[in-house]
Amino acid sequence: MFGLGLSEILVILVIFLVLFGAKKLPDIGEGLGKTVREIRKIKAEKKADKEKKEKEKPGNPISDLKKEVDGIPGVREVREIKETADKVKNLTKMLK
Repeated sequence: MFGLGLSEILVILVIFLVLFGAKKLPDIGEGLGKTVREIRKIKAEKKADKEKKEKEKPGNPISDLKKEVDGIPGVREVREIKETADKVKNLTKMLK
């Protein structure tokens, strides 16, 4: 953990306890946890957006065709059914 040993971590925790008190530490920990979760969520969203932009670059004939096909009623539902069927197929293969 960042090159810190057990004794260093204990000293840091004692300092936090003295500075903030026992009643504030759970609130600080909760806030820190929420912050870390939010940062991970933002990173995942940015990564997904970047991948989506790479797939849908303008002038890409495949992405242009997908946009046209998506306009047809029922295509999205059929894709979802196919993806679900593929997942079930993969699960049955794993169980065998």
